Amino acid sequence: MGKYTYLLIDALTILFPFILSFDKKVHFYTYWKALFLGIVVVGGVYVCWDIIFTHLGVWSFNPIYTLSNRFGELPIEEWLFFLVVPYACAFIYKSLAAYFDIKQASQLLWSLFLVSGIVLLLIGIVFHDRYYTCATMLLAGSVNCLLYVFRNQLTQFNLRTFLYSFLIALIPFLIVNGLLTSIPVVLYNDAENLGIRIYTIPVEDVFYGYALLLGTILIMQQAHKTKT
Repeated sequence: MGKYTYLLIDALTILFPFILSFDKKVHFYTYWKALFLGIVVVGGVYVCWDIIFTHLGVWSFNPIYTLSNRFGELPIEEWLFFLVVPYACAFIYKSLAAYFDIKQASQLLWSLFLVSGIVLLLIGIVFHDRYYTCATMLLAGSVNCLLYVFRNQLTQFNLRTFLYSFLIALIPFLIVNGLLTSIPVVLYNDAENLGIRIYTIPVEDVFYGYALLLGTILIMQQAHKTKT
């Protein structure tokens, strides 16, 4: 596959969610505009983060498995990553919502969610000298805490549905990231992370993806509510 490796991984990631977007019960295509807003806003933050960390040497991209076209030090496939992964995971969220009657989160679940956010913030502070660990944990923890504070205003968002969809999305997410880190397409500087890996994937990637997906889905839900 050579230089087309990362591009092929991107294409396979979005292939089936895109085809199934026209499912009569899910009607995911009706969320495209709202989803695009979420992808642009959250993806824009992540692209800036990605560019900065690439420049700092937190990670790098193997030129053997990526196209030569680069924008802001990132291969074009990395830009596409922030389109295809949120799209696929938002599709899982809406599919669960369409096919299953999932109850809203209990106060206990919300409390545990807040505690998890505080724990993530503390981890980020403790490991402030490791760029990837610090930034990822602080972001994920902040998102959890802010979501808890504004939970009553986010009437279109179902925390329980999101957590279920994230657990399901972890399977393809880990497969995709496993390919990227084992080939390797993406190379990590272990001085900037905890050195804990799931197969070849830095554990921080899970929280990196978590915040990416949660932010995108939150904006999608609220934007679609405003539209309707």
